[in-house]
Amino acid sequence: MNQPLPTAPVGKTALRVTRLGLGTAPIAHLYGTVTEAQAIETVQRSFESGVRYFDTAPLYGRGVAETRVGLALQGVPREQFVLQTKVGGLVRDDGSFEYDYSRDGVLRSFDESLQRLGMDRVDIVLVHESNVLMEEAGLRQAIDESFPALIELREQGVIGAVGAGTNQWEMEWEFAKQSDPDIFLLAGRYTLLEQGSLDFLNYCQQQQISVVLGGVYNSGILVTGPTPGAKYDYRAAPEPILGKARQLQAITDRHGVPLHVAAYHFARSHPAITGLIIGSVSPDEAEDNRAIWDAQIPAQLWADIRAAGLVEAGAPLP
Repeated sequence: MNQPLPTAPVGKTALRVTRLGLGTAPIAHLYGTVTEAQAIETVQRSFESGVRYFDTAPLYGRGVAETRVGLALQGVPREQFVLQTKVGGLVRDDGSFEYDYSRDGVLRSFDESLQRLGMDRVDIVLVHESNVLMEEAGLRQAIDESFPALIELREQGVIGAVGAGTNQWEMEWEFAKQSDPDIFLLAGRYTLLEQGSLDFLNYCQQQQISVVLGGVYNSGILVTGPTPGAKYDYRAAPEPILGKARQLQAITDRHGVPLHVAAYHFARSHPAITGLIIGSVSPDEAEDNRAIWDAQIPAQLWADIRAAGLVEAGAPLP
């Protein structure tokens, strides 16, 4: 029997989430075909392992992830889990996906998510990143229309918390300064390989804005190691990244710790980090993710990484 996972508050809200959450893009064919039965069992096995925080989005499989999460959690008392989805995009009847950060688009996206999930409420709603937000007009619309629409839902008690999910800490910092978010999902920008977001994380901690991390393996290389074809940010890893990964793996191997286990524990160690969102494609992966949470890491491993200058001086270690 697993020990209960620790929980943490979401910003200044009354919500609390388990510090390990399940990312559901993989069960919506992100890396390959996944049957509905396997997807449902993956979510349910994650719940059985102690996870009570589930992250999804309309973009994942064009609504497939939300539908499968809803099916998997059917019959589970609603107060026993926290559900997080995203807005900013609409699934069209022909299966295409269209980004829309207008007030009407956000409200429609939210309503359609409720229908796919088969739920009467969602706890956390995030503005989802896209190339549209990389342009000034798109960013402005998100600040002027998306966030006010979500904040209104929060004030009405329809949702518990609002924020954004992106892989750009600079964008999230703009949202933090120009709106009133409770939480950010930051993907791939605070990992064992890179800590350029430290100032942003410190700001969020000061402002009591929660940050949950996705992409803690930088899309592959911190799982596979610096092997031929290793992926970093969904592309072939460049030589400087491969070289750093080699140095890190040499240290983790010396201590008998898999590289991805060290990466996982490093990511959760910053005090600004509320939790990790880790994707699973199978029930076995869901169980492994829980087992990694409970793993013990020798303190000397972290001392060796620090001594080798492989992490930023201001980055806390476990």
